[in-house]
Amino acid sequence: MKVTKLWIDRNFQKVWSEKKARMWMILGLAAIVALQIYFVQELLAALILFTGVFAVFAVVALILYLIDRAGQWGLGWAGHQARRGLTLAEDISKKQLRRPRSETAQ
Repeated sequence: MKVTKLWIDRNFQKVWSEKKARMWMILGLAAIVALQIYFVQELLAALILFTGVFAVFAVVALILYLIDRAGQWGLGWAGHQARRGLTLAEDISKKQLRRPRSETAQ
C-alpha cells in the first residue's frame, strides 16, 4: 500500500510540475467554472422570464376577476332597479287616470 501511494504521489508531482499539464489543468478548471456560471446565468434568466410571464397572467386573471365582480354588482343593481320600476308601474296601473266625478272628455 505504501509503495503504491508513493508512486501515485511522485507521478502527480511530476505531472503537476510540467508547465503544459498545469496550463491544461487550469484551462479545464476555468472551463468547468465558466460552464457552471453559464448554467447559473441561464437558470436565473429562465427564472426571471417565467416570473414575468406568471406576473402577466396574474394581472390578467385579476382584471378578469374584477370585471366579473363589477358585472355581478351591475346585474344585481339593475335587477333591483327593474323590480322598483315594475312596482311603480304596477302602482300607477292600479290608480285611476281621471279624478272621480270629473266630466268625461267629449
